This record gives sequence, structure tokens and C-alpha cells, in this order.
Amino acid sequence: MGDSIDLAVIGGTGVYAFPGLEDPLRHEIRTRWGAPSSAIATGKVLGKRVAFLARHGEGHTIAPHRINYRANLAALHELGVRRVVGVNAVGGIRDDMGPRVLAIPDQLIDYTTVRASSFCDADGEPVLHAEFGEPYSAGLRRGLLDAAHRAGVAVVDGGCYGATQGPRLETRAEIGRLRRDGCDLVGMTGMPEAVLARELDIDYACIAVVANWAAGCGPDPDAPISLDEIHAHLAAAAGQVPALVRALLAD
Repeated sequence: MGDSIDLAVIGGTGVYAFPGLEDPLRHEIRTRWGAPSSAIATGKVLGKRVAFLARHGEGHTIAPHRINYRANLAALHELGVRRVVGVNAVGGIRDDMGPRVLAIPDQLIDYTTVRASSFCDADGEPVLHAEFGEPYSAGLRRGLLDAAHRAGVAVVDGGCYGATQGPRLETRAEIGRLRRDGCDLVGMTGMPEAVLARELDIDYACIAVVANWAAGCGPDPDAPISLDEIHAHLAAAAGQVPALVRALLAD
């Protein structure tokens, strides 16, 4: 479908478009796994071809557990995408991962249930035992970290992302378990997105945008989680993502 695409961005909560796309086109794609969450927008940024897909739909109409992750990744693959950055809204567990922090995690633990988590599910498909010890592509992670430095965007290097089912937020006991398991962040969309990219040989990394302290965490562990505060934190933190992506493309 034309020139190769240098990078695709999958936007999560609060990120429904990529600003400044030049020569934009919309692609309505239907894969053997169904339709992706939204039309895929392509265009140019700094002379590089970029694709953008809204994970929850352009109007945030798709809950985390109902996202067709296979169709999303398959559609990007069909367009020729070989590098994907997933932007994921998360809760912070570790003390240095409070609201408005951007983190580039290097590990994850999957607590999701009843999600189509492999392209091998269909009859006749070969069984792929994807190597997944390092769930995020090292080269793309390093590229994001270097880009953040060049752009003057503060990020936390590393951390373990705990992927939960959603759409409800977690109980304090659940967050306590995640902390004991070694999770630093908690979100609802990190899996199976990462492993599906691996099955398609797509480089994948995550920009985790901390929207709130997870239940029982932070300086005031008894404080309830406010959705208004979540949206305000997301708007402020996610606003730094385009500069980070531009710096990655400028390399």
C-alpha cells in the first residue's frame, strides 16, 4: 500500500489522534480477524510515514476487554508496519511512578482472562511458541529513551507492567498482590497487544502514561480515585507523547 511506514502509534485513553499528520489518509481495513478499533490514519511526520490507530475507537467506545487486538495488529501488519509504539494509560504502584509520569516499561505480567491472545487460535494455523522473555523490543525501547533525552521529555526507564482485565479499576488487595509480584504499573490494555506484535515479528514498545495512583498507593493511600483527576493527568502527560514520537522519528 505505497511507501513503507516507519512507525505506527496505537493510542490509548486520552490519545485519539496524532496531531500534525501531513497528507493524511484514512484506511478502512477488514482483516480475517474482523475490523480494527478504528480507521487507521496515515500521514507524514518529519518526512517519515506514520500510522495511527485509536485502540478504544475514536470516541472511546470500546472497553479494554472487548478490543479486537488481533484485528488491530493484523491491520497494521497489512499496511506494512514493522514498528509499533503503544501508548497506554496506567496506574502507578511504585513510588516514583505517580500521576503524569511517562514510563518505558521493560517487563510485564499478564493477569487478563478470556481474551484472544494469539493468532494461532484459528483452525489450520501453525502453532507459534513465541519467545517472550523480553516482551518489549530492546532496540525500540532504547530508541524511545534516547528520543526522550533529545526532546527533553522526562521518562522513567524500565518497570513491570501488570495487565488486568478491566474495565473496572482494581481493589486494594489486588494492587497489593501486583506489588508483591513485582509490578510497578497497572493497566488494562498492555496484553495481548504486546505478544500479538511479537507473533507478527513487529517491534513493539510501550509508553505508559500514569493517570493515577493505583488503589492504596501514593502519598495518600486512603484517597479515592477521581475520574476527573485521571482525565486531567492524562491530558497533561499524554500531551508530551507527540514530541517524544517526533524525536524518535528524527533519529
